Amino acid sequence: MRTLLTFIAAIICVLRGLAQTVAPDTTSRNEVAEGLLTVLLPAIAEKDSTKNIHELDEIVVKAPKVISKSDMDVYHPSKSAVDNSTNGMELLRNLMIPTLTVNDALGSISAAGQSVQMRINGRVATIEQVKALLPETIKRVEWIDNPGLRYNGANYVLNFIVTNPTLGGSLMLEGKQAINEKWGYYRADTKFNIGRSQWGVGAYFKLTDNVKSHREYKETFTYPDGTSLTRTETPIGGELDNSQGAMWLTYNYIKPDTTVFYVALQANRNFADKWLYNGVLSLSNGEKDINLTDSHGNIGTTPSFSAYLEQHFSHKQTLVVDFSASLYSGHSYSDYIEHMPATSQLINDIHTYIKDWNQAYGIEADYIKQWRNSRFTAGASYTANRNRSTYKNLDGEVFHQRQDKAYFFAEYFHRINKVSLTGGLGAQYTSFLFKETNQGNHSWDLRPQATITYSPNQNHQFRLSFTSWQSAPSLAETNIAPQQLDGFQWRIGNPDLKTSSSYMLSSRYSYNLPRISGSFGVRAFSSPNAITPYLYWENNRLITSYENSKGLDNISFWIAPQIEVIPTWMTLSGTLQYTAERMKGNSYKLYNQCWSGDVSALLSHWGFTLGVQYRRAQRDLWGEKISWGEDISIIDLSYNWKEWEFGAGVIMPFGKYDQGSESLSKWNTNEQHMRLNMRMPYISISYNLQWGRQKRGASKLINADASINQSTIGGR
Repeated sequence: MRTLLTFIAAIICVLRGLAQTVAPDTTSRNEVAEGLLTVLLPAIAEKDSTKNIHELDEIVVKAPKVISKSDMDVYHPSKSAVDNSTNGMELLRNLMIPTLTVNDALGSISAAGQSVQMRINGRVATIEQVKALLPETIKRVEWIDNPGLRYNGANYVLNFIVTNPTLGGSLMLEGKQAINEKWGYYRADTKFNIGRSQWGVGAYFKLTDNVKSHREYKETFTYPDGTSLTRTETPIGGELDNSQGAMWLTYNYIKPDTTVFYVALQANRNFADKWLYNGVLSLSNGEKDINLTDSHGNIGTTPSFSAYLEQHFSHKQTLVVDFSASLYSGHSYSDYIEHMPATSQLINDIHTYIKDWNQAYGIEADYIKQWRNSRFTAGASYTANRNRSTYKNLDGEVFHQRQDKAYFFAEYFHRINKVSLTGGLGAQYTSFLFKETNQGNHSWDLRPQATITYSPNQNHQFRLSFTSWQSAPSLAETNIAPQQLDGFQWRIGNPDLKTSSSYMLSSRYSYNLPRISGSFGVRAFSSPNAITPYLYWENNRLITSYENSKGLDNISFWIAPQIEVIPTWMTLSGTLQYTAERMKGNSYKLYNQCWSGDVSALLSHWGFTLGVQYRRAQRDLWGEKISWGEDISIIDLSYNWKEWEFGAGVIMPFGKYDQGSESLSKWNTNEQHMRLNMRMPYISISYNLQWGRQKRGASKLINADASINQSTIGGR
């Protein structure tokens, strides 16, 4: 912590000097401006009093915090939310959008247990980039729970509309450190503006080192002849390492209403990602107990490059082109060791080591034409993945895999009085090839989408929507290289997998009343040929592979209110969801049902913010396994003073950290729980410095996908 404070103090001294150089007499100029306003304002008010009163009443007093549009909900941050936030993540938390779970302490954003795609002015962004946003510059937040075709299958979309970053520059520093564990988060980001150009540079480091963990595991194997064996793992220790960081450099050129040019360089580094479990195996056949060591992890670096051009033409036409490229270089490993406690005699000694050299490229172009009550969007994109994996445990055998995707879409939006209609059609071509065996597949898939919205007034809205998307097989699912997991379990991919399609029909009613807002609705989901794992016996080996199943179907009912308990002081928000599922494989049929949800309370005043959050994770059925994420609880208190924010909190003040799964396969029935020592009190400190005049920021409407596909390795 002393090092952090020294670092912050040094940078503050430098930046304050720079700020004085850029804007040397801000105080004096403010005093003069205030004097002029004192003289001129009465005359202006008298000249056009009616107009000013109307604008004040409509924009300041009566404007709702949330506006429900046909294709999104728009949130305008209140003064209280901005004043009690030091970055974009905190502001998002303070907005308390229904169904959205914002975990600033752990750096995660989710909605109803699913991932959320984040964008800044239309450009796909990371959590670190969201944290780098100045709350004062966030004009509005667009919440899209029914993304259109241009979002290419995203579950949810959050789009931050950012305007007027400072012309001179800004500096944001943040440090968060647990008291009882080697866990912390550190970030620095700065921006400089010269004319129409803006430079940005930043970095972050996330520390997770030797956090105590253990695994509770019990499994029953059933052999083809009907006999069975039960193994019970008693934990005797373990640890989690997950330290990572990144650095970035950005440049954008902005000619207002004409041209935007954006370039970014970034390097991500996974310093250590390791799970280690130690335990004692007890066998139901009466054999002696066995000591077990099971560990897996990966280390790698991913540099990336992106370039973006947006050109506006007459008659409300826009052409956008985006290019991105990334490279992954790293390795993954798995070590599984069984030995007798007394003699240290090895029973199983399994080591897997994979070195990856993977490349990804993506380019996208969109055309947008707007009219008064309608909008037409069309686009095309192409992504390519080239993967090279070297298996050191297989005498350096090399495997190559390539995957190509092309996507075309057209979408039309039209508003007729209180009804809005959106319809579109996309088409995706997917091709993948395993070079060594010349095995692969290719397919064309259609992606229809339609939405109808009825808004009788600004406080009530009804929406019915249908959407679809495709999921291509991953590298791990198609890789035929065998991976041994333990004494008799193996994992082998299936190169004959086909791209799967998913469909969803949803109905939603949203409301916005004086002190309560929110929504409730129902979603029906179907993936008739979902890619799922399955187990089978072959030569006394239990093999996990992958298949195009007969499908997953589920239905979800949810309600998500937000209540302003004390205006500008206290807000409650939460989500309650019930899900029923049916999964059909080629040799099984399984059912699952669960309740999930979250609740948050936020109390803010006098510069203090007290937040309490609890989330119960969803239990998801996929293939022959039910999996769940962590149930999280957090309490934190922060205080804002000028450019500083000081905070303290506790992760998991009540309850136990539990992340795990339950296998329902007739060949291997098991249940595992991964436990972490997550009851961590922490302290935090952040500093925001701004200087200079105001300047428009870059806007990016699309994003080309160049995400790296890498090998997956792990134990049971």
